[in-house]
Formats: sequence, structure tokens, C-alpha cells
Amino acid sequence: MQDYYYMLVVKPSSHLELFSDFLVDVIPVGFEEIEDGFVIRSEEDLETISWGIEQFSEALQKATGEVIDLELTLTKEKNKDWIAQYQNAITPIEISPFYIHPTWEAPKVGMLNIVLDPALAFGTGHHPTTASCLRALASYVHEGDVVLDVGCGSGILAIAALKKGAIVDACDTDPVSVENSALNTSANNVSCRRLWEGPVQETSEVYDVIVANIVADVLVFIASDLKKRLRDNGIVILSGIMDKYEDKVLRAYKTCTLQERIVENEWVTLVLSKKEITNG
Repeated sequence: MQDYYYMLVVKPSSHLELFSDFLVDVIPVGFEEIEDGFVIRSEEDLETISWGIEQFSEALQKATGEVIDLELTLTKEKNKDWIAQYQNAITPIEISPFYIHPTWEAPKVGMLNIVLDPALAFGTGHHPTTASCLRALASYVHEGDVVLDVGCGSGILAIAALKKGAIVDACDTDPVSVENSALNTSANNVSCRRLWEGPVQETSEVYDVIVANIVADVLVFIASDLKKRLRDNGIVILSGIMDKYEDKVLRAYKTCTLQERIVENEWVTLVLSKKEITNG
């Protein structure tokens, strides 16, 4: 252990969820969420990360047309066991029947336990979109269902479906995500029937349930592919949708029937069934 480490405190005035997603994707270490931002700690200098966060904030302001005040504080601290402090700050999350916890926390009796270390993966159940997908999977996935997880990330949604007794395929265009999904399914003593790096178009199977926690534009782009791979009366769970883009997604899936709408903060998860809408 080095004598010193670097600590970067990040405090954006808005869009904490989007900043959190950005940090998950770009930094090689875990970070701590605080009430009004994030704390990143590393034995490597964090100046490049700080610059990247500034660039992301500028791009986000241009995309949203909003003013985002960003406070960045980079300091050099005397080393202590900050890894243990970070672990103590990570709390398990319960979304019945699932209990998501890191390796240093004990499983919970009577729950479907999912082991996931936040520092090692994308998607831990704490983000509203992931939590909403878990709630939808709890209701709509049954033992023996054939499920597809599109954009699997950490594999948390695939693992949840597997824990419910489903047969699961999963894919992601990011090789790091595929690697994380493989590691995390193994750590949970489950395995996907098929896990591949690439788009959804690389499967010709049909599914009872498809879950895709991505972003609105991608959900629109792959709408025809998802519907083509869904059984009649099958369920598609769409998430990663900011509320202002909900109508755009619904238009792309207008031949499906809306079963449930799960809203948390500015995020919307849509549960639809493959059933033609009839008039009259």
C-alpha cells in the first residue's frame, strides 16, 4: 500500500443518475455515492478522470440545454484502509424476492440472493432503471420461461431471471460487460444458456420474456428485432428511458400492449406484451 492516495469529490448540481452511469462506464475503480455527489479514490492520479468528468458535464449541458454547476475537488490524502471504508459504505438492496449484496455481506435467508461487488461490475440494483427491471422480472418471469437479456452489463438481470428458474440468453456489444456477466453468473453458481458479444440480431431464438435496459434511442433502433424475437403474448421489459423520451419509445412499440409502467425519479420502465392492438 502506498503512503498516499488521491481523492476526487464530484458534486454536480443535477442529473446525478447520469453522472453515476458515466462513472461506472469510464473509471477502473469503484466509487462512493454521497448525498450530493460521488467520491472516487485511487492510488493513481485522478486528474485525467477529473478532466473527463468536466467534458461529460459540458456535453450533457449541450444535450439538455440546461446549466449544470459542477464542483470538483481533487486532493492527495494520507493512506489508510479506504477500501474497507468503501466496502462499509456499500449497502445491500432488497427488491423482493431478490437480495443483492456484495461478497463481504452475508446472504439473506428466504431470498433469492445475488452476489455482486459494485467495484467490479456495471449495474448493482441501486440505479432506478436496474431496480425497476428487477421488480418487473419478479412479476413477469416464471420457472421454465426462456428469457433474453439485451445489453446485459454486469449480468444482474440475467442472474435474477436464472434465480427464478428461467432459461436465459444474454448479449452485450461491450466485451467488458460480457466478461463481467460471465464472472458474475459463475460467482452466483448459475450460467446462461448462451452469452455472446454482439447485437441481438445474432440470435434467431424466440423468447417468453425479453429485458433491455439500455437507452431510449437504442430501444427504438432495435424495436423490430426485439418484437421479432418475442413469442405471441410474450413480455418485453424496456428500461433506461428518461421520461421525456417515453413517447418516442412507445411509438416504436405501438403494436404492443402496455401492461405496466414503472416510474422512479426521471426514469421510466415499460412492460409491454406482444399483442396486436385492435380497434373497437
